Amino acid sequence: MPFANHSKLAKAPALALALSLGLALSGCGGMASNQSLYSTKQPVVERTSYTFDVRTSESGLTVSEQQRLDGWFDAMDLGYGDRISIDDPLASEATLGTVEELAGRRGILVDKGAPVTSGAVLPGYARVVLTRSTASVPGCPDWSASSDMNYNNATSTNYGCASNSNLAAMVANPQDLIKGQRGSSETVIMSSSKAIKTYREQAPTGSQGLAETTTGDN
Repeated sequence: MPFANHSKLAKAPALALALSLGLALSGCGGMASNQSLYSTKQPVVERTSYTFDVRTSESGLTVSEQQRLDGWFDAMDLGYGDRISIDDPLASEATLGTVEELAGRRGILVDKGAPVTSGAVLPGYARVVLTRSTASVPGCPDWSASSDMNYNNATSTNYGCASNSNLAAMVANPQDLIKGQRGSSETVIMSSSKAIKTYREQAPTGSQGLAETTTGDN
């Protein structure tokens, strides 16, 4: 019996060392590793295409087909950021003009060239394609780094989630996150310098001499 007690006492320090190492290693779990100031969570733009087939005629779309298409635009809540295109095997200018008129009432221009969609367009029909993009930040919020230790001097795993999520939610056209709108910087420069140019080119007030005034006794 005494030998058995000594054996248990000898194993106790080893067991304590193993437990301490296990606790130390478990504290390193979920530690942040991003040592830069760039957010690892970035907005992702997803694009979805919706199709609506309309019957065509020589004069474009009949009144009933125009009503159907107009009702579909209302149901889809067509608005800024949406893209409309037409897949018309006949490439009818009358059909294009009718769709442009209906889409133009909502401030949407019709693009040339439609994306590839499933299924073929039946003869005598044209396919109106609505392409809609959405932006989101997958994986946010991210509080997976639960350790208080930060041996890597890294930013939090949730770093940038708030700013990028707000940006994805507020952008009017998610496609602008991929490629921004092209502006005309020359117009902006001309407008901002117009007042300065007018001030510099203005003639001095005394260049024409002093105005002669006469006074009389009242």
